[in-house]
Amino acid sequence: MNVFRLAGDLSHLLAILILLMKIWSTKSCAGISGKSQLLFALVFTTRYLDLFTSFISVYNTSMKIIFLLSAYITIYMIYFKYSSTFDRENDTFRVEFILVPVAGLSFLVNHEYTAMEICWTFSIYLESVAILPQLFMITKTGEAETITTHYLFFLGVYRALYLGNWIWRYQTEGFFDQIAVVSGVVQTIFYCDFFYLYITKVLKGKSLGLPLPV
Repeated sequence: MNVFRLAGDLSHLLAILILLMKIWSTKSCAGISGKSQLLFALVFTTRYLDLFTSFISVYNTSMKIIFLLSAYITIYMIYFKYSSTFDRENDTFRVEFILVPVAGLSFLVNHEYTAMEICWTFSIYLESVAILPQLFMITKTGEAETITTHYLFFLGVYRALYLGNWIWRYQTEGFFDQIAVVSGVVQTIFYCDFFYLYITKVLKGKSLGLPLPV
């Protein structure tokens, strides 16, 4: 554990809480991609299978349970409790274009050819692209609510801080996980690209309807 990882975990948790509070307070899922949330739930499910096989720390176990529960609560709210507010017409990203390559790559490039390791690798690859349906939805509609933008912002912060975590661990422990680092860099690029495009549009006076996080 180091300050980058702790701050990254808290940013990740804050992003999820912002999204849940947005849905709960407005009783609406407008502007939220259910497909991205399903992919994130799949990420947590396949990554945290070790909850049943190993114990690292109370913090580690607690965070895993919180992320799993929050993911499935979000899905319940989107597809059941507030399903009438869910924008199905614009949440049209073809997730099979993500799942099939990710599944294939996780079998081909992993640290160890075991079920647990393949599932972990699958989760790492999938997380790097799970936000694409949300970004696609925003691009398609040309707008997003303030809270949704804050959610994306803190997810981007989480990924950037985890890059700092890996640099720190490499400098202090000599630890380097190529799969996690490369996937994390790819994911961070997606968020950076989103904010770069948004900011440049605003500076040119071509608002996308996406309020800048403050």
